[in-house]
Amino acid sequence: MGIGLIKSVFYNEKETKDNLCEFIKGTSFLSMGSECKKFEENFSKFQERKYSVFTTSGSSANLVLIQSLMNSGKLKKGDKVGVSALTWSTNIMPVIQLGLEPVLIDCELDSINVSSKKVKEKSLDALFLTNALGFSSDIGNIKDYCGDKKILFIEDNCEALGTRYKDKLLGNFGMASTFSFFLGHHLSTIEGGMITTDDEELYHNLLIARIHGWGRNLPNVKKEDLKREHGVDDFYDKFTFYDLGYNSRPGEINGFLGNNQLVYIDKIINKREENFHRMNGALSKNPDSLQLNLEGLTKVSNFGMPLLFKNKESFNKYKKRFDDNEVETRPIMSGNMANQPFFKKYVKNQGNFPNAEYIHENGFYCGNNPGMTDEELNFICDLLEK
Repeated sequence: MGIGLIKSVFYNEKETKDNLCEFIKGTSFLSMGSECKKFEENFSKFQERKYSVFTTSGSSANLVLIQSLMNSGKLKKGDKVGVSALTWSTNIMPVIQLGLEPVLIDCELDSINVSSKKVKEKSLDALFLTNALGFSSDIGNIKDYCGDKKILFIEDNCEALGTRYKDKLLGNFGMASTFSFFLGHHLSTIEGGMITTDDEELYHNLLIARIHGWGRNLPNVKKEDLKREHGVDDFYDKFTFYDLGYNSRPGEINGFLGNNQLVYIDKIINKREENFHRMNGALSKNPDSLQLNLEGLTKVSNFGMPLLFKNKESFNKYKKRFDDNEVETRPIMSGNMANQPFFKKYVKNQGNFPNAEYIHENGFYCGNNPGMTDEELNFICDLLEK
């Protein structure tokens, strides 16, 4: 049976595509506009945050967030930023690109995430934590420790939309968080990302950094303040650039899709959680595998099912079984980020990260998506139980 990581581009795909065609035919404006603004407002309500800023991708959301924190003075060049050793490349790349110093932090094997114990081993100015594959370690303790030590705490929540730790949504523990809406993620806008925060000053800086560094997308009061401060009139304000920025502007097609798919988000999350518990139940009967620690997780919006084995022999055995049965798999994110070519090129050797290395050598993940059938789930469970 062939089971891919991605079954469809959208939830309720046919109806979504039909609606998208009607939208495109009926609108005269496809650059960022009212649909994008509505998606930001709707996403803020779902995520229980005050502000959301829609971008072209989760990766660009990371870049815009780090730039905005630097523009506002919350980060400065040379600051040490803790990053997960098990993460995605563009969680770390903006840290390097903008002159900050990335500090790798090893994960825990039983959660595949960074714990407060690991954070406390490092000297940091900031922490950009990845909530890998929809899980976390003791993120509440991490938040408290960062608060006590005046460590700026932000989250890459691109793989954990909808997961709750002690009933609090992941992505709401740090000052800000980022999300991805790539077609393989929980909610698809084909390409797209989001930054959320409750900090009004950061929100204004995000709006500036997202599009060229100009101020025309700011709330009117803030825009008028900037114009007075810099002696800019209405005519020149259109092409006045107040700080460093990019063009990470999404389009109305992406915004429309976001609003369309957000209607189904609870169904999507609940199905991903149901699928995860079925697969995890089968995995718990497998003596060759390591078991996940779900302590504190009151809702598990799993991105992909991590399979971590006790030795390389077992890894090879199950990897071959999945390949032979055409069940698509991937490495568990970066594996050990310290081994990645770009990291070795731009960052000095930071030592060993044994848990991330172990995961790289002995783990992979298979897909979990809301379109999976009972037949497909049973098939994967059978592969895991044998």
